[in-house]
Amino acid sequence: MNNNENILIDVRNLRKTFKKKNGEPVHALDGVDNVIHNGEKVVIIGPSGCGKSTFLRCLNCMEDPTAGSIYFDGEDLADMKVDINKHRENIGMVFQQFNLFSNKTVIQNIMLAPVYLKTKKAGGIFAKAEVKKKIKAEVRETAINLLRRIGLEDKANVYPSTLSGGQKQRIAIIRALAMNPKVMLFDEPTSALDPEMVGEVLDLMKELANEGMTMVVVTHEMGFAREVADRIIFMADGKIVEEGAPAEFFENPKEERTKLFLKCVL
Repeated sequence: MNNNENILIDVRNLRKTFKKKNGEPVHALDGVDNVIHNGEKVVIIGPSGCGKSTFLRCLNCMEDPTAGSIYFDGEDLADMKVDINKHRENIGMVFQQFNLFSNKTVIQNIMLAPVYLKTKKAGGIFAKAEVKKKIKAEVRETAINLLRRIGLEDKANVYPSTLSGGQKQRIAIIRALAMNPKVMLFDEPTSALDPEMVGEVLDLMKELANEGMTMVVVTHEMGFAREVADRIIFMADGKIVEEGAPAEFFENPKEERTKLFLKCVL
């Protein structure tokens, strides 16, 4: 796995600094270096406020880094000349709070981005009516197949407010999959769910992992991390403190900060 040709994301000296109201700087990311390979499942753990979510949001360019580089498919996303939107098409993102549009049905939520993108590539407002119709039909078929995959085909025409938290999150995941991304980023996808709904979301994520999807997951679910991850990254104070394969990481942590954290969560 560890050859240069197989690198999907290469993060170099990534820094993100926020300022408090009093002007004092907060270093959310303080010189992070890491490489994520195609097909790799990376789980990021650490205490609240350690920079995990900021790291993910930088990978998707939802946060602009203060300094450093994020090479995705060989192009630096931190370079202002790079077309971020072109790369975002290949980066699926799943949040804690689902972020479904409440005024659109489930299938409309899933179809929105791929229809927009494909229509834009076909000429946008100048695309022929039959082309637009064909695009919508193809995207709808994909959306229905994805809903069928998670057993929610019967929810296609309902609004998100009628769904359970677990159903909303699974739909948020397949909405990202509808774009056929190269990597999926998950920011604590189960933290807003009732305990009995966590399993159905984790099961879908395990399916994706087994199918070879490249995944970067911020989570507190240590059982999931142990079972699915190729590599665990432990962050604290904006830095990567330790990383390694799950068995070695959980059974034989090297750093005192890691040992202290694991003692609290295991």
